[in-house]
Amino acid sequence: MLPATCLSLHRPTRPTGAAVLVLAGSSGAREDERAGLLAEHGAVALALRWFGGPGQQPGPYEVPLETFHEAVDLLEQEGERLGVLGSSFGAEAALLAAARDLRTVHVAALAPTPVVWSGVDEVTGRGTSHWTWGGEPVPYVPFDAACSPSTDPPSFRPLYEQSLRTAADRVPAATIAVEEIGGDVLVVGGEDDQVWPGADFARAVADRRSPTGSTPRWAPRPRPATGSSCRGSVPYAGGAS
Repeated sequence: MLPATCLSLHRPTRPTGAAVLVLAGSSGAREDERAGLLAEHGAVALALRWFGGPGQQPGPYEVPLETFHEAVDLLEQEGERLGVLGSSFGAEAALLAAARDLRTVHVAALAPTPVVWSGVDEVTGRGTSHWTWGGEPVPYVPFDAACSPSTDPPSFRPLYEQSLRTAADRVPAATIAVEEIGGDVLVVGGEDDQVWPGADFARAVADRRSPTGSTPRWAPRPRPATGSSCRGSVPYAGGAS
């Protein structure tokens, strides 16, 4: 059962029938401002803390995907059109969870990734998957330990790009099956994103959706921080987001 302190439900004054789960990135925090914005436009919005809360993982590693399915279960009582909006690691969760959900769930993925990435247990330093499913780690791409940021603020983009090359044999199993998502998918990526190659990643998601017969919606952003023009997001320089 989801901890009550990790949930914040925002109801609109004029409901449109949409109900959206809102997921933050690497902070895992509740994004109440973004959820409030959606409510202003008629959607019931549920902001969810997905790690760091009572009974949850202390960091973004081995987080049960069932967490997000349970949150969508709650939203199913609030509206007939279900969606998930996530940014960065939250977009990774949104795409992966929706791909494993038999319901028609629409996804808006801001600075997404086409693959599952390694999460790191900061206490032990152990590398593992960001997510679990049925108690088992989901296949993931590990980081190349020989590659480290050399800029200030740090740009992690080269790390992600190099890790994809180094662990190329792990990529197929770690690729998110976005073609299995029953609803529409909107991807937004920043061309100058220095956290990871956001625009390239978003294009990869859109390309994978194309053979399904769906019309991928791709929204490039020319500025460094993908969410810099979205209320509820904070722009950062370099890779410090």
